[in-house]
Amino acid sequence: MRHEDKHSARYADVCRMVSYKRLNPEDVHFPGAAPSEEPRPAHEDAPVLDPEEASLLPWRRRCSVTTALLVIGALLLLLFGGWLLGAMFWLHRASGQQPTRHPAPGPPPPTVANDTAASSRREACSSIAEAWRFDCYPERGVVVTRELCEARTCCFVPASSSSPARSNGIPWCFYPRDFPSYSLVSMSDTPLGQKGTLVREVKTYYPADVLTLEVEIRCETDTRLRVRITDPSASRFEVPISVPAAATKAQRPDYTAELSQSPFGLVVKRSSTGAVLLNTTVAPLLYADQFLQLSTSLQSPFLYGLGEHRSTFLHDLHWKTLTMWARDVPPMEQTNLYGAHPFYLAVDDGGDAHGVFLLNSNAMDVVLQPAPALTWRTVGGILDFYVFLGPDPASVVGQYVEVVGYPAMPIFWALGYHLCRWGYHTSNSTWEVVKSLRNYGIPQDAQWNDIDYMDRFMDFTFDPAKFATLPDLVKDLHAHDQRYVMILDPGISSSQPEGSYWPYDEGLRRNVFIKDDEGKTLIGKVWPGLTAYPDFSDDVTHDWWYDNLRRFHEKVPFDGLWIDMNEPSNFLDGSTNGCPLNSLENPPYTPGVLGGLLRAKTVCASARQKQSVHYNMHSLYGLMEAKASASALRRILAKRPFVISRSTFPSQGMYSGHWLGDNRSLWKDLYTSIAGILTFNLLGIPLVGADVCGFSEEPQEELCVRWTQLGAFYPFTRNHNALDTQPQDPTAFSPLARTAMKQALLLRYSLFPVLYTLFHHAHAHGRTVARPLMFEFPKDVQTYGIDKQFLWGTSLLVTPVLEPGADYVAGYFPSGLWYDFFTGDSLRSEGEELRLAAPMDKINLHLREGSITPTQAPNRTLWVSSGQPLHLISALSDADGSAAGDLFWDDGESVDTYENGLYTYIVFGVAQNVMTSQVRHSNVEATYITVETASFYGVKQEPSRVLVNSQDAAFTYRANQVLTVGDLGLNLSQNFTISWM
Repeated sequence: MRHEDKHSARYADVCRMVSYKRLNPEDVHFPGAAPSEEPRPAHEDAPVLDPEEASLLPWRRRCSVTTALLVIGALLLLLFGGWLLGAMFWLHRASGQQPTRHPAPGPPPPTVANDTAASSRREACSSIAEAWRFDCYPERGVVVTRELCEARTCCFVPASSSSPARSNGIPWCFYPRDFPSYSLVSMSDTPLGQKGTLVREVKTYYPADVLTLEVEIRCETDTRLRVRITDPSASRFEVPISVPAAATKAQRPDYTAELSQSPFGLVVKRSSTGAVLLNTTVAPLLYADQFLQLSTSLQSPFLYGLGEHRSTFLHDLHWKTLTMWARDVPPMEQTNLYGAHPFYLAVDDGGDAHGVFLLNSNAMDVVLQPAPALTWRTVGGILDFYVFLGPDPASVVGQYVEVVGYPAMPIFWALGYHLCRWGYHTSNSTWEVVKSLRNYGIPQDAQWNDIDYMDRFMDFTFDPAKFATLPDLVKDLHAHDQRYVMILDPGISSSQPEGSYWPYDEGLRRNVFIKDDEGKTLIGKVWPGLTAYPDFSDDVTHDWWYDNLRRFHEKVPFDGLWIDMNEPSNFLDGSTNGCPLNSLENPPYTPGVLGGLLRAKTVCASARQKQSVHYNMHSLYGLMEAKASASALRRILAKRPFVISRSTFPSQGMYSGHWLGDNRSLWKDLYTSIAGILTFNLLGIPLVGADVCGFSEEPQEELCVRWTQLGAFYPFTRNHNALDTQPQDPTAFSPLARTAMKQALLLRYSLFPVLYTLFHHAHAHGRTVARPLMFEFPKDVQTYGIDKQFLWGTSLLVTPVLEPGADYVAGYFPSGLWYDFFTGDSLRSEGEELRLAAPMDKINLHLREGSITPTQAPNRTLWVSSGQPLHLISALSDADGSAAGDLFWDDGESVDTYENGLYTYIVFGVAQNVMTSQVRHSNVEATYITVETASFYGVKQEPSRVLVNSQDAAFTYRANQVLTVGDLGLNLSQNFTISWM
């Protein structure tokens, strides 16, 4: 190591070479340092530091040797005198100090010997711009004073008079540039990159510092970098999900990774542009037993992901804290909700994108600040980061799901219309609603029941009086090509007489329940009363779960599962016996969880599970229950499992879909649902939707119509409402409203070929189904914050009405030619917001130029409508009249049809007035389907002749440049051509 300037020495790109070099501060380009003079579209007022200000690497002034000796001598004299005064002061006041519940401070700060030194320190602290101040005292419920702050050797600067009160988020107590951190003391090569040792000389203010760490840089693929920071002397909890194991080091990585020596830091850049994607030198690394913290600069203010929270799709970076710890609570802002997803997608205003994933399941805060910068703050586990290089947003998501797991291909009826409510009260009243929808010709694929079907709310039972006809209802659904889905909560009733309730008795015998810290079955309270909680981290529990489902399926042959309350939820805080007083229940730092305690409305953090304590496993509970449920359904039904879960974690899409929880019948909830479905598509869970018309509060007819229109374009569509509210299925409203809802649902069914193909691409390639405009137009900054519109795939633009009393809607259209889906009328945009007519019976849909969309005549169930002939709509590009599209088709329900080659895949194209169909992969299912009609939007001149497979065919041509060819009768499994001249 070169010792002439240890603070600025860095290891060069560890993925390309083993040597290291000096790296001057100006070599690191931070957000805002680009040469472009164009104004940023958002956060213009966020102050941005120059590279020296943005890093904790100290700036060093040159000086002569003589001057240095004089200064050092004077400082030593002053320091000695100051030490004497400080010691006397400390002895005088020590006896009067009171204990504090917050972590003890670290080493006391150097005593300031005179006003000049104090002034110099204050000046150094004040020079750190507000946007770049990283919180040194994040504990809640305490007034941070100068004394408390400086006990942590941190800067204390109250917000300036020009700033609002501290509630604006700007920390008053923040790290100085010279705050002690780790130093990188050695490095060695590994097959995938390099491994180094980090050492901290000075303890922090949190107990059980890990003073020696190991950092490992793994260059896993050209677009994926992994960074692990672990304790080499002790095993720590790691998230038990399967991730790919790289065999060889990336040969041509799209990134460089550079390590600074002292203080330790990681700088990751994009090779092609030099853009800094991560820079962890902006704040110190903290790594204690129950407090791990790492900060980084962000490339831009455009940040997405980090679920599950209610917010806009584009996150607000103005001092927001996003807490992750699964919690049963109706969606509300600034609250930890049902799932935990520590993954973000960042986009710069040039369109390049990258992603970062922290593989950690412990309770955590993610702090966003306008620098722009981000801080990860977790209370356990290890720091295990993935960086995905994209370079476009869609590629980032694909690289992320390659790590956490590709979403499952849903069974076909999962994409139909689902109906449920809490409060049908009887199986007969449930049945009557199903019959009513049939009578009105309203499509429906699945009927659900909430907990009121159960006998005293106990799992694997049904009420023998009120739901006596439930088996007959399910039989009738099956006779009409419909399906039945039932709810299950994880809490198993523990208060029944011994021998009377097999699920609990057998669970005790097999030892499947979560234990308290004394090894006894932990008892909480949910709907059936006192309950025990299955430990789904144990394979024995999976077998017990399967046996319970199999036994119940013999009585009620259900088709899918709705797993609720699986955060897990508890009406108590912890258990009937409370929770022990220990560091798991009361860690040195508690993230901003609702209720202020990790055990709030869940089980004790100290509870014991097979793989670890609940402190580590809590946010994994829903994932593990989904995995057990999907496995059981595959064994029972021998088909693709259908599971919808409330609590989720990365890799959940492999086993279940998700609904956005207990929303309300409010216009605001209608709007926020779009951000929810877009975010979960980024998170690898494309089968997602919100309760159509809202769950709680009384439904309004206009709202329910507009919600059904929007809900028809959720990837997963279910209408569900609460106990003691009015019915809100389509038959409950006026004839005009009912007709509008029916039209919206039939529209969804007609687009089933599109939706099914999109789910295939999600399953096979990690793509999104519901897609933000920004994905398709990453260079159009105007699309970055849009969450009132979205796309299906690349080309179907949905512009819903989201406000009451509206007969028009404003929508943004990226530059290009767009076609009205229904009429084929063209609309040319230069990248602008346009006003669209939106009567009560219409939702605006537009096709992007250059696309081909397969549709079918809809019917009452997807089983029937999916057998109808196809109608192909080609939206021709303005420049050359070209278009492209595709279709994936299989039997809709068999497991692993793509993996086993049991599918048909067809690519459609239009070029030079000729449409072609190319069957790339064939299976017998395609032989049952025909192509009946084809429409071409944007045919600029009326043809004189149309040929189908070289034979003349009849056609129509409208003044709006729409050419239609009917009565084709073409077999989908065979190539064909349609041409015009």
